[in-house]
Amino acid sequence: MKVITAIIVSLIFFNTSISFACTGITLKSEDGGIIVARTVEWALSDAQHNKVLIVPRNKSFTALTPEGNNGMKWNGKFGFVSLTAYGQPYGPDGLNEEGLYVGVYYLPGFAEYAIYDKSKASKSLSVGDFMQWMLSSFKSVDEIIANIDKVIVVSVKNEEFGGAELPFHFKIADQSGNSKILEIVNKGEIKIYEPYMGVITNSPTYDWHIINQRNYLGLSILPNSSQSFGTYELQPTGGGSGLIGLPGDFTPPSRFIRAAAFTASCRPLSTSTEAVFESFRILDNFNIPIGAQVPKGHLPDDIVSATQITTSSDLKNKVFYYHTMWNRQVRKIDLNAIDFSKVKEQMIDDDENKSNSVKEININ
Repeated sequence: MKVITAIIVSLIFFNTSISFACTGITLKSEDGGIIVARTVEWALSDAQHNKVLIVPRNKSFTALTPEGNNGMKWNGKFGFVSLTAYGQPYGPDGLNEEGLYVGVYYLPGFAEYAIYDKSKASKSLSVGDFMQWMLSSFKSVDEIIANIDKVIVVSVKNEEFGGAELPFHFKIADQSGNSKILEIVNKGEIKIYEPYMGVITNSPTYDWHIINQRNYLGLSILPNSSQSFGTYELQPTGGGSGLIGLPGDFTPPSRFIRAAAFTASCRPLSTSTEAVFESFRILDNFNIPIGAQVPKGHLPDDIVSATQITTSSDLKNKVFYYHTMWNRQVRKIDLNAIDFSKVKEQMIDDDENKSNSVKEININ
């Protein structure tokens, strides 16, 4: 019995201490703005998602394969900014100078890349290279879809991520509002989905989430009406009664339903900037306190939150916004202000002090 108990406890710890619970949404504004926003969680340790990579135009790339640095080669047409992870040159989010967005989301148990064939090394690339290939090579979603059969995404172990495989699916979007979900399953089969309300989370696969959405067709922002039962007349206890039944836990299916509900009920937004800050407000509902996912005896000592960074990309105006677990002040990178033909590749860390910016109000 003690052995069984120990196994159960270890499984509970494994499932709660490793949190890859990212949530993505899309908002549109009345001035034609397209805002793609998301949270990023990584509860293994501080993944250094706050470090932003600036990549110049015309960079030469060589992709990784299981054999090493012998994969596909290409020259980038466009410059871009990208979140990173563990100091690697790729991460959860990226936006290029043409307003193309690429986001990666964890898909454990379902993502399955192609089996590596050394005779096809010149077409093969890792999942991180795949992200950089899209950002550096294309300015629209349609262009990516038209060229996606020219590459083969293979599994490449990265010791910086604990040597594990990196099972991801992708959300891509451009300033026209066109967007797709890309999933690589069944040893390399690429499946393409239309995003539902612009929402994406994690496992299972995207088609499952759409089916699960049918279980919540009765949700409404309208309040429940009072009802009489004999001598009793019962009324809602407060606002929000129409959303009773909205799941509140942090599992991917529940976050998907919640994100879709908040996106569908979003108020009209006049400008892109207004939509950016509305995206941050919506995603505040998905901030995960680290203690809600990890037992107290096993809390990581190098992160203060499971939600390590929240980003919002303005595709029309080509501006990348973010705030982090270390500093909730919103920062922005205006890609229009960067000369990608001259800028040097560099990593920006605006969280060096790891301290929230606080403004003191002086009272005379």
